[in-house]
Amino acid sequence: MKKTEAMGRVHSIESFGAVDGPGVRFVVFMQGCPMRCQFCHNPDTWKINDVNSMSYTSDDLLAKALQYKKYWGKNGGITISGGEPLIQLDFLLEFFQKAKLAGIHITLDTCGQPFTKAEPFFSKFKKMLMYTDLILLDIKHIDTTCHKELTGFQNYSILELASYLSEVGKPVWIRHVLIPKINDQEAYLKRLSLFIQGLSNVKRVEILPYHTMGKEKWERLGLVYPLVGIEPPTDNCLKRAEQLLQSNSYS
Repeated sequence: MKKTEAMGRVHSIESFGAVDGPGVRFVVFMQGCPMRCQFCHNPDTWKINDVNSMSYTSDDLLAKALQYKKYWGKNGGITISGGEPLIQLDFLLEFFQKAKLAGIHITLDTCGQPFTKAEPFFSKFKKMLMYTDLILLDIKHIDTTCHKELTGFQNYSILELASYLSEVGKPVWIRHVLIPKINDQEAYLKRLSLFIQGLSNVKRVEILPYHTMGKEKWERLGLVYPLVGIEPPTDNCLKRAEQLLQSNSYS
């Protein structure tokens, strides 16, 4: 019996991405995310079966991406982002295998929340990792209690994923959205810095400034935006965070 091909639910596609991995990239934003981050600028990605999302087979998505391959140069490729792509692990495994056979650099942008060493997830994840060149890992808050307040979940699985990727030597860029009054305190940034220093595979640490561009989407979806009154960090705040996280030492 022929194996049924996995279908991927896709929120949107960016043909010429320049900020989600090295070089020019074809960025696929997968539909669905378990977390409910208070600063999320795409709450319309949360529901995996959202009527506005698109369905792709791995072959169809790869064919669409390959239309732009000539623009990627030697450093570019495909980035799978979200939402949270790991909740569609079967599709990722199928797609990554085919993309790697086509000689494409594959980057996975994840918050790590679905990660577990339980089966069958872990075996599938390890296999997918064989075809993955780079992980962009979001660490939203180093403090477990504060992380749950911010996202609805504790951060154990995220930190466990970071440690596992270090064990196997998979290259990682750590990303941290800096939110005033939430995670920009010196104590939290120092704790995060110590955690990152304990990893052996970090190639870059990116501090992303919080912004309010998602507020309109929340309101359009009938949701109450939880961070009203929180302003984006100043340049001085960003520079201070860069110093505390020693981000320049990874670039």
